[in-house]
This record gives sequence, structure tokens and C-alpha cells, in this order.
Amino acid sequence: MPKLLYAPASPYSAKVRMAAKQADMDIEIVKVDANAEPALVLENNPLGKIPVLILEDGTSIFDSRAITQYLARASKNKLFPRSAEKRLEAERLEALADGLCDALLAHVYERRMRPEEKVHQPWLDKQWGKAVRALDYFNENAPALTKNPTVGIIALRAALAYTDLRFGDTKWEKGRGKLKSWRTRFDKRYPELVELLPQA
Repeated sequence: MPKLLYAPASPYSAKVRMAAKQADMDIEIVKVDANAEPALVLENNPLGKIPVLILEDGTSIFDSRAITQYLARASKNKLFPRSAEKRLEAERLEALADGLCDALLAHVYERRMRPEEKVHQPWLDKQWGKAVRALDYFNENAPALTKNPTVGIIALRAALAYTDLRFGDTKWEKGRGKLKSWRTRFDKRYPELVELLPQA
């Protein structure tokens, strides 16, 4: 059985776990602390980043988008629409949702890894600006909730859960009622995926 190296709070890990469940792919999950650079992670991804999917033959796949593409192929395309145009739409959605997470993580690590007196506020502001633009875009362009959610839809829900987890005190939902409603509808429609969202 393939093995997934993951962290519970990671939105990318959550996206992969949700995608695997949607694709009916059995994977063993192995919790790791990537910040500690454990040998298991470094041996399977020279960058020391998670998630990493280790196949039964020992092949390792990283990053999360490469993993979701693998899962799509292995499941005979259960994660993307068959139409080339709609598939591109799903891939763009995944990329933007991941980009939102990239900006939020850059913000988190600036505060977490630097002494308080060395935290660079202009950098924090720039990353938060990216996040705000992405959230505004999603509020105006929330994707339709299809019978079988695409990886793009899954990635967006994982990104919003991470936003809640790390930036809930910012009241980011204010003025984004359509996105808030989309999140609620997702949770009601796909309860089996909600339990895999990022958590502390």
C-alpha cells in the first residue's frame, strides 16, 4: 500500500488525503514533523517538504500537485473532468488555492522562524495582500459543487480550512458571504472529506 508522509495542519497534505479518498485509493498515512527534517522525509524528498507519497516499489512522489496528478491517473481520472477545457479550469483552481496556501505559509513562517524584532512587516503585508486577492477572487468565482469534486474544489476547501486554522482571528470572512456559503455547502455535500481538513 502506498505511504503518505503528512502533517495534520498542512493544507497540501489535507488536499492529497481528500483526493485519495475521493479517488478510492487506499494509502497508509504516516505523521511526520518536516521542520525536524526526519530521515524518512529527506530520503524521499531532497527538499525535506511534505506531503510525500511513497509507492510500493519505493518510488517517491512530491509535491502535492504531482501527487494529485498521480492519483488521477491511478484512479482512471476520478479527480479531473474529462473535458480538456474543464480539466484546465480544475487545474487552475488547484494552482490558485495552493498559491493562497503558499502566501499564508510564508506569513506564518516569517513570524514563527524569526525573532520578533526581526520580523519584516512589509513582507507580511505583501503575503497577506496575495491572500486577500485570492480570497476576493474565490468569493466572486466560487466553483460549482459537482457530484464528484475535482482536485481544484478539494484544494480550495483545504485552503479555506487552513485560513481558518491560522488566520481565523483576522475575520477574513467579512465581506465574503458567497465564499462562506460555498464552504458550508461543501461541508454538507461531502462530509466524508471534511474530517480530513487541516487541523492543529
